[in-house]
This record gives sequence, C-alpha cells and structure tokens, in this order.
Amino acid sequence: MSAAEERLPQPPLITEDDLRKCRESGDYCPVLFEWYKYVGILCNIFACIRPESPALKGVPAEHFSVLVGLLNRAARLMHSNVALSHEGLFGETTGIIDRCIFESCVKVSWLCLKGNDEAFSRYIAEGLKTELEFKKKINENVTARGGAVLAIEKRMLASIERYIVGSGLSEGQIDAAKKLPDLAAMIDQLGHDRLTYVVGQRIGSHHVHGTWPSLRMHYLEEDKSGYWLPRDHNCPTHVNQYVFVLFVVLAALDSFFTFVCQDVSDLETFSNLLKSVRTEIQAINAKVVGKDFDHAEI
Repeated sequence: MSAAEERLPQPPLITEDDLRKCRESGDYCPVLFEWYKYVGILCNIFACIRPESPALKGVPAEHFSVLVGLLNRAARLMHSNVALSHEGLFGETTGIIDRCIFESCVKVSWLCLKGNDEAFSRYIAEGLKTELEFKKKINENVTARGGAVLAIEKRMLASIERYIVGSGLSEGQIDAAKKLPDLAAMIDQLGHDRLTYVVGQRIGSHHVHGTWPSLRMHYLEEDKSGYWLPRDHNCPTHVNQYVFVLFVVLAALDSFFTFVCQDVSDLETFSNLLKSVRTEIQAINAKVVGKDFDHAEI
C-alpha cells in the first residue's frame, strides 16, 4: 500500500452476514448506502488537495478552483443525501440533488477532457453573463432615477464586481465568450451514448421541474374513487440512486486525477483505488439487478 493510500479512509467493511441479510430481504440499500458515504468522503478529501502539492502539475489557479469547487459541490450534495436518506425516505428530494451532482460531475469530466483556457473561460463566463445582465438592469434603474443609487443597489453592484474580479476575466471577455455546450453535447464528447443523457439529465429533470411523471412518482397517489390525491411522506430513496451517482462521481474523480497529476505512479495509485471501488459497487449492483437484463418475452 502506498503512502497516499495509507492516509485515506478505509472502505466500508461489508461482511458476508451483511450480504446475507440483504439477499434475504431483497434490499441492498444498507450496503450500498455505506459505499455511498465512502465515495462522498473520498470526493471531499480529493477536493481539498492543495494546488501546491508536488503530486500536481502546474494547473492554472482559475482552472484548479473550478474543478475543486465542482468536486466540493458534489461531495457536499452527497452529504446532504446521506443526511436525508439515512432512514430510507426523502426520495423526492434526493432525486433533485442527484440531478445536480450529475451535472457537476459531467462538467468536471468535460473540462478535464478539454483542458484548455477556452473551455474554462466559457464555464466561468456562463454564470457571469447573468451577473452582467443584472448589473445592466440596476444601472438602467439608477439612470432613470437621475443617478440616485439605493443602498441595496450599491450592495448588489459591489457583489457583482467581486464575482467578476475573482473570475480572472474582464467584462469584455465575459461578453465575448462562447456559450457553454449543453449537457447533451458534453456527454456526447465524453464518449457516452444518448442513454446517459436521458437517464442522468432528462429523467433527473422530472424531479427538478415537477413534471407529471414526477408528480405521479412522488407526490400523488390514486384513491379508490380514481382521484389522484396528495401522497404521504413515504417516498423511499431508490436503490439505483446509490449506484448511478457513485459511478458518475468516480468517473469525475478519475478525470480530475488524469488532468492534474504529473507523476504516473501517483495517477496509477488513484486510478487503481477508484477502479477497485467501482468493482465492489458493480458486484453488489449485479445482485440488485438480478435478471433485469435477461431477454424477456414481449
């Protein structure tokens, strides 16, 4: 075991008795929940790697900040899901959070794949274009008022200026930056098929936007008279959520290390760790899906 591995937390100890209980109950959430916590901890630890670490190549400060910010976002949202779902409930809320984790991780992988100034500038500018629009509207209101600035406007303008200065881009560069590709295009460029986008983004969007499938799944239930009425607080977090999110986060971490590591042996250490975690989760997931992927009669 390398020095890096020795300093990392140990993976969950899943005993044969734990697996037996899951087999008997048909519920593998308890063991996958432990792996979910572990991957969330790893994501948090790796997001805290210092930019001056000798293991890293010279990644520009703005680029590094974007990547660790997205990883920290994913880790903290995973922590929120742990807090919400530890008793098996809040499936309607964890589904919304899953969608956010998915998007952050796809962006990490895409930015690391591109690895150039333009990609990171487009990412940073994407959010700041809204800030510039907001600034323009505030200044228009000030002008219409004859130059009098409200206290709240002064605070908002100062806040917008801090975001812009901290980005490393000028207002002109933000305006001129090309629009960031949508998630479908990013996923395609990462080599995944359309199904990844449909499952991770489109279906995940049901939970964010409250579409009819979302209402049917989490918020309504049919009574004896045929009416769809409010459902009680009894929505479980589905077992597949503990699997799909982990694979997305592990892929993002793998992309991150491939991009930032300068030493081949360090990269191999981290890649092997992530691969071993993925293998363990795949083994459990094989028990969950059972015969789902066998040919069925139509």
